[in-house]
Amino acid sequence: MRRRIVRRALAGFLLNTLTWSAPVWGADYGGPLIDAHSHLPNSTAIDAYVAAMKRHNVLKVVLLGVGGLQKDDTAWLTAASKKYPDRVVAGLPLPEPTSESAASQLAIQLERGKPRVIGEVHMRQVGRRLIDRDPNGPVFGKILDAAAKFVVPIVIHYELTDQAETALERALAAHRKSTIVLAHGGEGPPGRLDRLLLRNPNLFIDLSGMHFQRTPALASETGSLDPGWKALIEKMPDRFMIGADLWAARLFEPGMLDRLFLWTRRILGELRPDVAARVGHRNAVKLYRLE
Repeated sequence: MRRRIVRRALAGFLLNTLTWSAPVWGADYGGPLIDAHSHLPNSTAIDAYVAAMKRHNVLKVVLLGVGGLQKDDTAWLTAASKKYPDRVVAGLPLPEPTSESAASQLAIQLERGKPRVIGEVHMRQVGRRLIDRDPNGPVFGKILDAAAKFVVPIVIHYELTDQAETALERALAAHRKSTIVLAHGGEGPPGRLDRLLLRNPNLFIDLSGMHFQRTPALASETGSLDPGWKALIEKMPDRFMIGADLWAARLFEPGMLDRLFLWTRRILGELRPDVAARVGHRNAVKLYRLE
């Protein structure tokens, strides 16, 4: 009898100790997801992706062009949206944002096709591609005006520095009716985005491609959400959207898709529940008019 009492006391002590010392994590986000920024590497990858969407309660995916790198983007995106009209939202690629005819051609396409989003437009990329285009140039200004006329957001790849931040802010101020979505968080850091977002209500951020396969990442595959990003997202929860930024064929393998969506749900679960729902789903629905 005495041994039984001792064993129970010891078990209770160990349980209390373990409960006290274990970190407290939020449950994984269990609501619907919208992938606000992905691409296709070929004409058949969409099938594997839609299968993963069904497994992980991803309601829709916004498919974008890859900044002019893939000549078949429009055909692949159009075919995917026709094959899976309830799942795929095809963006309107804009491969040549420096062309003098880009704005007039864009206006024709916007009038004809009624797309929900334009892009991804590569304006500044210093890694894989050496691109540094001025968002205040007259050609891009006309593009922004055309997008504003038809109330269609434009997603840009624009990696920030002090100088680039100043240039982007000038463009945002000069085109207040244009909605710009900064892809990949402009690669941060959060403090820089805090300044831009506070001063520019026509700026939104997609967090695409900031997963454990890339640098910088919001979190490693098993680590916690970066505290700076967490604080900023919760400070301005209406301005962020999640996205996988799939492009390379290897990312469309079922096992990798499962890992990416499980990671996404885990980091969203570290946000307040109302914020997780906005970032994971509601903001994309509102901005891209997906209902």
